[in-house]
Amino acid sequence: MCLGLFGVQIVWGLQNVNTSRIFQTLGADVDELALLWIAAPITGLLVQPVVGHLSDRTWGRLGRRRPYILAGGLFTALALLAMPSVTTLWSACVMLWVLTASINIAMEPFRALVADTLPEPQRTSAFALQVFFIGAGAVFASALPWILTNWFDVGGGADTVSAAYAVGAVLLLVTVGWSVATTRERPPEALAPGPADIAHPDVPSASGAAALAWSGFAWTLGGAVIAGLTAALRAPRELYLIAGIAAVFGLLQLAAVALRRRGRTSIGMVVIVEDILHMPLVLKRLALVQFFTWFGMFALWVYAIPAVAALNPAGRDPASPGYGRSADWVGMLFAEYNAVAALVALVLPAIARRAGRRACHALCLTCGALGLLGFATFARAGDLWIPAIGIGIAWAAILSLPYAMLSDGVPARKMGVYMGIHNIFIVLPQLVAAATLGVLVRGPFGGAPAGAMTSAAVALGIGACLALTIPKAPSS
Repeated sequence: MCLGLFGVQIVWGLQNVNTSRIFQTLGADVDELALLWIAAPITGLLVQPVVGHLSDRTWGRLGRRRPYILAGGLFTALALLAMPSVTTLWSACVMLWVLTASINIAMEPFRALVADTLPEPQRTSAFALQVFFIGAGAVFASALPWILTNWFDVGGGADTVSAAYAVGAVLLLVTVGWSVATTRERPPEALAPGPADIAHPDVPSASGAAALAWSGFAWTLGGAVIAGLTAALRAPRELYLIAGIAAVFGLLQLAAVALRRRGRTSIGMVVIVEDILHMPLVLKRLALVQFFTWFGMFALWVYAIPAVAALNPAGRDPASPGYGRSADWVGMLFAEYNAVAALVALVLPAIARRAGRRACHALCLTCGALGLLGFATFARAGDLWIPAIGIGIAWAAILSLPYAMLSDGVPARKMGVYMGIHNIFIVLPQLVAAATLGVLVRGPFGGAPAGAMTSAAVALGIGACLALTIPKAPSS
């Protein structure tokens, strides 16, 4: 089950390290990067809940989750081969949409597959083992451009990125194919209901129509107000994104009410929206933690290369050799924090058993906040390997503990859709970051990308405090 995530994370690693590099090579300004990255979180927001909902209701020769893992892997490999060949900024944005949509289809079912297959006492260890494979894949992906340049003399620049993406496509197909071929799933009737199923029974479709309608109206109106104020005050255009997210969510709720009144309650959109509005308390509290956590991580991925390049006056031009060396060094730093995460994941279950999942998660996020602060304040790029250790400790927890807490606190019959809904609260902060980080970098931070690292550190610190408010699962 876990080996496929090695290949999936190679894709994420290549994307995280090289996307800003591709955009800037094609002419993007540094304060435009966050907005150009918007494809990644938006596709996750749309794709993962839908894939989770559909896979909860799928059963065939390949089971529930594996058909989506296999299809997503195939489409992702094709997108990887195409992405480095783009020649314009708009085509790079389009390919980023295709790539992230495909990899989200492949990734989402892996979490639900573990929760479906293993009993509660083994889930913390299982999700930690996933982190080991994720970390190993990310280390390989982050270091791959540097390895190709320095060990195989691939030529550097665009040639290195193209070769790295081709290698990633092959390894993704091999590892995902292995997981699909060697994993067996239990049929839906074999999934025994747990305490979370009893604590959170299905909400009758005829109930709560008025509340759903009012909620939809409020979200739609809120989006319209934000858009109107943005236009009237000539505020940064990124705020239209926030307005659009609010309005679309409100309209979806109103559509769900209209369809329900016509007796069409089995439509997936209706079910997903109602599941969001009636989600368990553990998911609501995790949503707050994840907001600040992923805001900080998104800032790191987008601005790490510009921030490190800014430490070298001769390498600030994206077309200069010095900038390329800074980008390769960031790849090595990302490889380091993922390697740390892989190692920490091996001891994380023991720490969580002794201190509790909540306290363990808060401690790890604090280490990450200190690491991000180091990225903002260290004066020498060569010293950044020290704060990267703290980021790696946080990353081990981010990729495992929330899923372990969630899998114990939501109904087994809705594991896929709630894993997808949980991803919404990973995606929304990235959308907010994409809409606001450019404004922060241009304004208070005077165009200095290191300011985004400071914002990221503060966000992870807040997330660490909020982690202590996550309730225990019904099974505890």
